[in-house]
Formats: sequence, structure tokens, C-alpha cells
Amino acid sequence: MSFDSANLREPRSMKGKVKWFDAGKGFGFILPEDGSADVLLHANVLRAFGQGAVSDGAEIEVLVQETTRGLQAVEVLKIVPPPMPPTTDMAEVTDIDAETLAGLALEPARVKWFDRARGFGFANVFGKDGDVFVHIEVLRRSGFAEVQPGEAICLRCIDGRRGRMAVLVTPWEAAISRGDGDPAA
Repeated sequence: MSFDSANLREPRSMKGKVKWFDAGKGFGFILPEDGSADVLLHANVLRAFGQGAVSDGAEIEVLVQETTRGLQAVEVLKIVPPPMPPTTDMAEVTDIDAETLAGLALEPARVKWFDRARGFGFANVFGKDGDVFVHIEVLRRSGFAEVQPGEAICLRCIDGRRGRMAVLVTPWEAAISRGDGDPAA
């Protein structure tokens, strides 16, 4: 595929919300807050930010570039997860205040398996025995739509009624680059 690079403009910053993203297809679209046309978000651009997927409805700030096929995100600058809906099953997670959450240790982990249809999966924290339960609502609250087996992530965990469970998931790269694991920092 070729195009005339003379028609391309310099990248510019844009804010919006994720309309939808399908990790299987490798792309999705952003609804710009200024009401302009949808912006293509390719999986490679998202992976460069440290995530393999993003939740529908997440606020996102990206650099966009006009191409012969329309606007495309070329770099993700920030993702703010959508609000977590209240659920009785997740009371242990939703009852944690921001200060307590920030005080929990950031633990490097690897996804063991995750089933989006079932709404949960498990991860293994490096150097520790046992699995950590990862609920899909925690992923959504953290800005992820899903995670893949073998993916490196960081977790903040609590000891719940049924064992260790993640209360926050961050991209591995974001934790390394920001030092504290808080992708919103």
C-alpha cells in the first residue's frame, strides 16, 4: 500500500472516548470529544503504550495523524478507565478507597489465563506461590478490555473472601516507566 506523504499532516493531540476495541481484530475506534470523525486505533499503537486492549468507554488521549484513509492514532498518551459499575460480587474491590489502593504493593505478574466470556481469569505473581483472581470488572476499571495468557502486568492485590484477588491492573511498561505503576500518574 502506498500513499502520498506530502498530504500527511504533523501529528496533533486529541482527546476522546473509546467507541469500541476488538483485540482479536487488532483495532478499534475512538470518538473524539470535539465531535469530529472516528479515529482508528490500531493494536500496535496500543501495545506501544503497554496494553493489548482497552475498555469501551475509556477516556483516551492520543496523537493523531491525518492519512489518506482518515485520522489514525499514532501514539497513546493517556488512558482513563471508565467508572466501575457497582456490583454486589465486587464489594471487596469497590469498597477500597483511593488512599488504601495506592498503599498496596505493586506486584509484577504474568497472566495465567483469562476468559472474557466467563468474566475472570488468574495471574501468577513473580516469586510467589498461588494464583491471583482477576475479575473482568477490575480489568475494565483499570482500562483493559482483556488480557492474554503470558502477558506481563502489574497488580495491586488484597486477600479476599476466596483468596488473593487483584484490585488494580497496570501495564507492565507503564509501571516501569512511571516507577509507581499508576498509569494515571
